[in-house]
Amino acid sequence: MEIESVVTMIAEKSLQTPNLEAKNPYELRLDQCRGVSESSVREALRTGDMGFLHSYTTGSTVDGPGVRVVGWTAGCQWRCLYCHNPDTWNMMNGIPVLLERAVEGIRKYRHGLKTMHGGFTLSGGEPLMQDRFAVKLLRACKEMGVHTAIETNGYLGSRLSDEDLNSIDLVLLGLKTWDRDRHQRLTGKDNANTLELARRLAAHKTPIWVRFVLVPGLTDDPADVAQIANFAARLGNVERVEVLPFHQLGRFKWQRLGLDYTLNDVQSPSPELIEWACDVFRAEGLQAF
Repeated sequence: MEIESVVTMIAEKSLQTPNLEAKNPYELRLDQCRGVSESSVREALRTGDMGFLHSYTTGSTVDGPGVRVVGWTAGCQWRCLYCHNPDTWNMMNGIPVLLERAVEGIRKYRHGLKTMHGGFTLSGGEPLMQDRFAVKLLRACKEMGVHTAIETNGYLGSRLSDEDLNSIDLVLLGLKTWDRDRHQRLTGKDNANTLELARRLAAHKTPIWVRFVLVPGLTDDPADVAQIANFAARLGNVERVEVLPFHQLGRFKWQRLGLDYTLNDVQSPSPELIEWACDVFRAEGLQAF
């Protein structure tokens, strides 16, 4: 089925399409791409005229400055052991959404977003798996005067040209851990591409908010945390570091999906451990929360 046929099919069935807005990003959504062929998915990825979204959430105050609309994409190459949305790993679990509909979903909020000094954040999953759709959507937001942010693990950062970066006001960059072997065990991937994107963003003067998930026994190695802090400080464009405490809110998804969840017995970090991690970043002159 060609992309034009898919577009027509989706337009005709728009009234039956699941609501893009979710109460929260932890909703379990599966097999939303029923009826779209693999060849059509590939064509959509090539053109960016259609994307695959898990959901939108509104009123977020934790995904960038101000009050924001967040678009959660489907599809991710990483397999983070602590992922709270493993249903977003598979792109076919996303809702196929025409670019125009995705833009309209943001347009209706644009005045409120500006008033509340917020904007639109594209998260995931990993949004750069749909890089053409991501760029077109963020560019449309910029043209509306809406602040744009993207949350990414950086692995596919080479897909973005410098011109593409001009459509992004802020990058929420996940730095998972420093040691490459530990990173491979934690995510299934190497971190070299992530660090390279960070350097590119620094050269381009694109602001970064570093996101670091603190998991007791996994990401709290003192040497690793110190290395991440030193790297982030030397970039010169890191505006803040968010130390995100590990939680178990996504555990039910692993169970429902029949996935082997290895962190059942891991507790959330104590307030003292969180403060320690923040202090490591602050010691490098960074704002950490």
